[in-house]
Amino acid sequence: MGYSLNDILSKLRIVPTKSLVQHEQRIERNLLRLKEAMLNIGQIVDPIIIDKKTNIVLDGNHRMRVLELIKVPNAICQVVNYKDSSIKVGGWYPANKDIPLSAFDGFKTESVDLDVGKQAITKMKAVFLLRNKSGNYLIEPGNYDLDSLIDAQQKILKQIQTQIPLDYLEDEPLDKISNNADLPTDFLARKPYTKDEIIKRALSRKPFPPKSTRHYVPNRIIRLNMRLGWLHQDRDEAWSYLRRLLKNRVYSGNVRRYVEPVIVIY
Repeated sequence: MGYSLNDILSKLRIVPTKSLVQHEQRIERNLLRLKEAMLNIGQIVDPIIIDKKTNIVLDGNHRMRVLELIKVPNAICQVVNYKDSSIKVGGWYPANKDIPLSAFDGFKTESVDLDVGKQAITKMKAVFLLRNKSGNYLIEPGNYDLDSLIDAQQKILKQIQTQIPLDYLEDEPLDKISNNADLPTDFLARKPYTKDEIIKRALSRKPFPPKSTRHYVPNRIIRLNMRLGWLHQDRDEAWSYLRRLLKNRVYSGNVRRYVEPVIVIY
């Protein structure tokens, strides 16, 4: 299926940067790298993905912050209906090759069966499920509402990161491993969040910890490469620049829709 110029433009909007609503905290080293890259090329490569009703940023919290830091008044966004069932929510797990129990000194830990642990974090009966090479452990088991759970997550992550650098693992493997599975890395599994929970916290200006969520958005627009200078212009003028850019690329055949899943090497 091909896309016409109007098809693509209908998915995009230029909005004031200050109107965007953050839903996750940022990772400082990632933010600094992105800022340097955007300044070097003078472009925002991928549009920020936002909910059209609330302006909540579903993907692009770091891009949003860079625009704020370098005082770009407008942002190029792909707008979606967040309530659309085709948009799915996943997440990421904090991970490291070695996350020992000693990293949680001062916090309660409890050895559990993997399936019991999965149920506990889903029902907010524990803050994290640590899956490491020695077993499965609930971290700070108890009873939580969403706000107290997130507060506890932030405290634990802050302590761990003073000892261990954290990467992030896709949440899919948790459903695929067994108690006896060999692990390439240790990780902290956490509760999967719902769209309603994400909207509520974002509108309350209470961002989740970094990479708590991962959004699957059909027909995501990538490699738009809009010049930052255009976003300093009046929004109507910026839109005219964008329209000319896309017109040239669409009519030159430089738009491709990937039907199959793709692997992007960053």
